[in-house]
Amino acid sequence: MTNKTVSNNATPKVGFVSLGCPKAGSDAERILTQLRAEGYEISGSYDEADLVVVNTCGFIDSAVEESLDAIGEAINKNGKVIVTGCLGAKAGVVEAAHPSVLAVTGPHALEEVMTAVHANLPKPHEPFVDLVPPQGIRLTPKHYAYLKISEGCNHRCSFCIIPSMRGDLVSRPIGEVLNEAENLVNAGVSEILVISQDTSAYGVDVKYRPGFWNGRPVKTRMTELTKALSELDVWVRLHYVYPYPHVDEVIPLMAEGLILPYLDVPFQHASPRILKSMKRPASSENNLARIKAWREVCPEITIRSTFIAGFPGETEDDFKMLLDFLEEAQLDRVGCFAYSAVDGAAANALPGQVPEEIKQERLSRFMEVQERISAAKLHHKIGSIQTVLVDEIVTDVEGNIEAIGRTKADAPEIDGVVYLEDAEGLTPGDFVEVEIYSADGHDLRGGPPKDR
Repeated sequence: MTNKTVSNNATPKVGFVSLGCPKAGSDAERILTQLRAEGYEISGSYDEADLVVVNTCGFIDSAVEESLDAIGEAINKNGKVIVTGCLGAKAGVVEAAHPSVLAVTGPHALEEVMTAVHANLPKPHEPFVDLVPPQGIRLTPKHYAYLKISEGCNHRCSFCIIPSMRGDLVSRPIGEVLNEAENLVNAGVSEILVISQDTSAYGVDVKYRPGFWNGRPVKTRMTELTKALSELDVWVRLHYVYPYPHVDEVIPLMAEGLILPYLDVPFQHASPRILKSMKRPASSENNLARIKAWREVCPEITIRSTFIAGFPGETEDDFKMLLDFLEEAQLDRVGCFAYSAVDGAAANALPGQVPEEIKQERLSRFMEVQERISAAKLHHKIGSIQTVLVDEIVTDVEGNIEAIGRTKADAPEIDGVVYLEDAEGLTPGDFVEVEIYSADGHDLRGGPPKDR
């Protein structure tokens, strides 16, 4: 393909493809913001772009394949490609598959990406910094945003390669985080989703050193961060929270309505032997006790978690412990994945690799149990009044206007939704009181409260 050139008078245009989790999306938003701050235009098509940045995911094999395919598509349709993100940490893999890429960087590598862009597409002589809003460029809808508070992780879970790609924990300065959150709210954001690799470890690396926000000191710690965010008067949702003892401190804030009564805790398994093999903290007995205590303080709390079925060495007895845990814990929102070997993960060398058909059979049994639990929990909400944040307005086949939204118990893209009838006049970002009319195993349906 003929390489593209830019005339002296043309504003250089950069195409952008972003894959992976919200943390990768947060990296993408920072790169896009810097590109706009320096005067580059963001192109929505390969044809119009002078070069393309591909932000990759490389956590599991399927994500690696998707990322390599995306890079290949960008090369075929544009010809000038810079690769960044988690797969970029494995530069050899990228360059072996696509030797024509202009540059490869790892994750959270803003300066390296911009250096590569400058080398291949010189920035405009006079950047239009005033065109960039204080909240930066975002990939999410206008009414919610992800707030990344740290990079990296200090854990060495045997199934995970995140530390090798993103390094050890590095907490962002708390003043910087809170200023970003304040700018987001001033721009119209109604919900802030706090993300990191390990949200409850925030500040460990700096020994909880205080920073400053609006002229006052604030400790670099999850509890203090959460209290400060609650002052912004928007929904605040916590993700990727390890069950450390100090997590108990945020539950009263949920009970008081200061932050959403929602906790995303990746338990991963319940068998003590498997948890030890995974190098995961805590035990199933401790986790059950914590869940019970949290619900005593905040009965409305929604607990979401993720699990792995078919981890190396998992026996039928281990798996039954996991099913028993589900029955006793009665978690609200759950995801489960059949174990997949990740290139570079220590778990690949563990004995007792589980055959694929058994992994899939256990995954199916797991989801059958959890779907029954989820359906029963959603059924209990029928007739209740729920505050719903509107995400989208749609028109059905008969021309009726409906809305799709979420309750306090639902994070975007990973949890359920509420389908709202009689949604005339609503717009994305609105909060509305909704009566729940019906439920299935995943979602709710409701509308204006009926006469009681």
